[in-house]
Amino acid sequence: MSGRTPTIGVLALQGDVAEHIRHLETVGARAVPVRRRSELDAVDGLVLPGGESTAMSRLLDVYELHEPVAERISGGMPVYGSCAGMILLASDVLDTRADATWFSAIDMTVRRNAFGRQVDSFEADLVVDALGGDPVRTVFIRAPWVESLGPDVQVLADVRASDGRDHVVAVRQGNALATSFHPEITDDVRVHGYFLDMVRQATS
Repeated sequence: MSGRTPTIGVLALQGDVAEHIRHLETVGARAVPVRRRSELDAVDGLVLPGGESTAMSRLLDVYELHEPVAERISGGMPVYGSCAGMILLASDVLDTRADATWFSAIDMTVRRNAFGRQVDSFEADLVVDALGGDPVRTVFIRAPWVESLGPDVQVLADVRASDGRDHVVAVRQGNALATSFHPEITDDVRVHGYFLDMVRQATS
């Protein structure tokens, strides 16, 4: 498969779909929206965008995509979740609806809306391990943070919150990548480039 342009889908049920597609195309991927099983079957990797995690969980069931996405992830398909997407990839979620479901792709517990309400949104320059170079400009909007994680999860970045503590906000475990922040609404495409590299390695 060397030389082939990877196709990366963006779950297009809610959230920053167009922004993720634009960044993925900028770094050299073929990016497509995913709303159907047939579209999911055609991609090499998948982005779960920001949005409202409980609504996205319900919509995955409505569109009969939850089980197919779970099967692709367990089968080794690379997946990246930003903000709400991070929540969907967690193994346990605090402060959420009892009937919400998750993919358990990353051995971590996350807390929804951990940084506060919409008015508490903020930006920060963070050093993200594995990206190198200058700090990444990050945007947090009603973002989760990681409360705890398993031994196989790699921490890529943390941020100092208003409680005076550092909280993990970027992680990777195997084929799954997650960030609390929204790289798709900045001009920095390095997170998407890193995910594209994950997809290329998985399809080579």
